[in-house]
Formats: sequence, structure tokens, C-alpha cells
Amino acid sequence: MTVSKIYPDAQAALAGVLRDGMTIMAGGFGLCGIPQVLIEAIRESGVRDLTCISNNAGVDDAGLGLLLQTRQIRKMISSYVGENATFAKQYLAGELEIEFNPQGTLAERIRAGGAGIPAFYTRTGVGTAIAEGKDEREFDGQRYIMERGLLADLAIIHAWRGDPEGNLVYRMTARNFNPIMATAAKMVVAQVEELVQPGALDGDHIVTPGIFVKRLVHVPNVVKRIEQRTTRKHAEELV
Repeated sequence: MTVSKIYPDAQAALAGVLRDGMTIMAGGFGLCGIPQVLIEAIRESGVRDLTCISNNAGVDDAGLGLLLQTRQIRKMISSYVGENATFAKQYLAGELEIEFNPQGTLAERIRAGGAGIPAFYTRTGVGTAIAEGKDEREFDGQRYIMERGLLADLAIIHAWRGDPEGNLVYRMTARNFNPIMATAAKMVVAQVEELVQPGALDGDHIVTPGIFVKRLVHVPNVVKRIEQRTTRKHAEELV
């Protein structure tokens, strides 16, 4: 018997899940692979005092930048935030708490949380402000600092293809942080571009098994913005 996890829209998929003060992981890298439709539904819900775990906070008018505009985020746990003026303004004004992480450390903290590993040691950040207040130990003549694994109440992710059972396939670089976040939250809600019948996905291509995904929403016409558009000059411009 197949159990469908499909919901009619993003609002329905998040119904009964959202609450003030919760921790949310949001997949994506820049604007690539972000769960834009689910983010918009969170904005419309009005929940506040959120802690968001994401590589970055999108841009001012897309991605998590939408939740910064409405001041629904209290704290960001991130790596790179240089494309968001609203983020910088709120941080400098003391209105937003930030926990910066080296990018690889952030990815491993999420992966570790999903794997049931409460903490690990890394050389990244030793001797810098990142190491302040953290346990430091020596292994094989090298100094390491301890980082804690990360877990969330909710993970919102984006996938290319999915089936009603929640099995997911990602497309190229849009894969980024989405698969590891799917393992590190109590509730996982995914938006998928293409919805296929059970059994249609090649088992060898499934990255996130349906056991991790609780709810799905089909977004066949999701808008994909380009964060930084760079084009090659025409030959006549090079003369």
C-alpha cells in the first residue's frame, strides 16, 4: 500500500507545523535550490522569533531575505551573507543575532546532527575568533576545536523530482545543502519540481529516501532566479 505525502499547496504542507521560536533549516546555496515557495508560506503564516540555519540568507527580496524583511528571524546560523543588505543592516543595528560558521564546518555540523553525532573536532578556525569559548584539543601534534552537531524542528528543502512516498532526486548544484538537512530535522517538508508515480525513480538515483520526508508539495512552475548574472561580451564590444 502506497502512502501519499503530497499536500495541495505550501500552506497546507506547513499547517500545524509552524510555531513561534522554532528552529528551521532551509536548503539552498545563494538562490540555487532554495525552497522559495515554502519560504513564502512561512512569511504568510506570520510566525516569529525564528532561528534559521542556512548557508546564507538569500537576497533582499528572495529566499530567507523575505523573512528578514518582515523581521520574523531572530537568529541566523550561516556561512556567507554578503549578498543581503537587509541582513547586514539588521546585524549592525543589533537587531539580528548571527552565528557565523566556516562553510565546511556548517555542512559537517548539519551532517553530524543527522547522523546522531553530537560533536566533532576540526582544525578549521583554530587560532581565530571562531575558536573562542570552544573546547580545544591536540591530536597527532595538531590543534583542533570542537563543534556541535546541528538539529532543527523543521527542514524545508527543494528537490528536482519526487514521488508520493517522499523519495527525492536533486539536480546538479541545486543538491547542495538539501540532502543533509533532510536528515537533521524532526519534520521535513520538501517542494519538488517534478512529481512522478511510485516506482518511476531509479533506486540508484534517489538521494533522499522517503523515510526522511514527511510532506511534499508539487511546484511545477517555480521561478528560478539568477543571483549574479555574468555574460560574455559580444565580439564587437571587445574591439
